[in-house]
Amino acid sequence: MQPKVKICCISSLEEAQTAIRAGASALGLVAEMPSGPGVISDDTIRAIARSVPPPIATFLLTSRTDTARIAAHQQATGANTVQIVDALTSGSYAELRAALPGIALVQVIHVVDEASIDEALAIAPQVDALLLDSGNPKLAVKELGGTGRVHNWAISRQIVEQAGIPVFLAGGLRPDNVRAAVDAVQPWGPDLCSGVRTEGRLDEQKLTAFFEALARV
Repeated sequence: MQPKVKICCISSLEEAQTAIRAGASALGLVAEMPSGPGVISDDTIRAIARSVPPPIATFLLTSRTDTARIAAHQQATGANTVQIVDALTSGSYAELRAALPGIALVQVIHVVDEASIDEALAIAPQVDALLLDSGNPKLAVKELGGTGRVHNWAISRQIVEQAGIPVFLAGGLRPDNVRAAVDAVQPWGPDLCSGVRTEGRLDEQKLTAFFEALARV
C-alpha cells in the first residue's frame, strides 16, 4: 500500500491546493504553539478546512491539553482531525471523543528514548492514529514539532509494529531520506514540513521530488 502523505505547516488556501495537487492525503494546520514554524490564525485554519474537498484530511495541530479546550478549538476551526501535540493534562480521550463525534483523534508521541514506546502503546487504544515526531516537551520552551530533526527510527519501528493503529512518521523527512525512513519504520505515512519548503514557502519542485522518491519505495 502506498503511504499516505501529510503535508504540514500549510499557511494558505494556495498552499493547500498545491499540496493536494502534488498528492497529499492530509494537510497539517498549525495553531498557536510555544515554538516552531507554520503557525496560522484559527480564522485561516477554518477557511482552509472549509475549502478542502473530501477525502483529504485536515489536521488541526493544537497545543491545548485540556479536553474541553481541545474540543472548543476543533469546533471553532472545523478541521476533521485533531492532532494533539502535547500530553493531556485534564480530561480523557473518551471525553474528547464524546464531545467530537466523527472527528479523528491523533496523538503526537515525541520520540526521545525507549520510554516513548510505553507511552505510545498506552495511548494507542484510545485514539485513531499516532504521529511520531522529534520534539521535546520537557524543555523550558516546549518543542512540540517542526524541529526538522530526525529521531531514532528503530524506536519508531517498534511502535509501528506494536501499536495496532495507523502511525505517521515526522521529523526531518526530506526527498533524499524518505525512502530510507519508510523502509526503516514502515509507517502509515510520512509527515513533513520544512523538507518541502524553501525560505518558509511550499516548494513545488521539492514536493515533486518527494513524491517521486516515495513512489520508488
